[in-house]
Amino acid sequence: MIYDITPAISESLKVWPGDVPPTREVLREIENGDHSTLSALHTTVHLGAHADAPSHIGRDAPSIDQRPLDYYLGRCQVVAAEVPRGTRIEPDMLAVPIEAERVLFATGTFPDPNRFNKSFAALSADLIEFLAAGGVRLVGIDTPSVDLFDSPGLPAHRTALEHDLAILEGLVLASVPAGFYELIALPLKLVGFDGSPVRAILRTPD
Repeated sequence: MIYDITPAISESLKVWPGDVPPTREVLREIENGDHSTLSALHTTVHLGAHADAPSHIGRDAPSIDQRPLDYYLGRCQVVAAEVPRGTRIEPDMLAVPIEAERVLFATGTFPDPNRFNKSFAALSADLIEFLAAGGVRLVGIDTPSVDLFDSPGLPAHRTALEHDLAILEGLVLASVPAGFYELIALPLKLVGFDGSPVRAILRTPD
């Protein structure tokens, strides 16, 4: 079974306040008598389900095209995190042991990608430290950021950078039961960019 954990990209999709929302520019249209339809997408690379590159917050850090693809492909654990809005998830809040190199947190605090709310949950720096110590290579979340909306210093991002954890944000996990899957969430090979949209899916084990 395949779970598509990517929000639909349209002009209704909300991005971080102040970032560039998605717009479609139609250059040619079959319905208008052209031989083909041709359109352009204008938007931030931190769009919907997306991967942050280390260069998103790290000076001279790798851009998204320099990241090994094996971060974004392989065995993954989805963890249900029932926490209040505006809360950073701490290690002692975990109800299950972490047993995979890739971990996605389902908080349910950003339920509608087309309506931005600032009170979503996030990850603590201590949790990132805990995950890295346990061999985790990628962390993801069903909110726009691994840090809280009003989060000076971006501690979760910076701790992930320190431990070379890959980050996925903006996932849709509401219909995914907690458990183990194969993750496929490959970023585009955007040279020099600080992130990339991904088409993220989870496949159940054979």
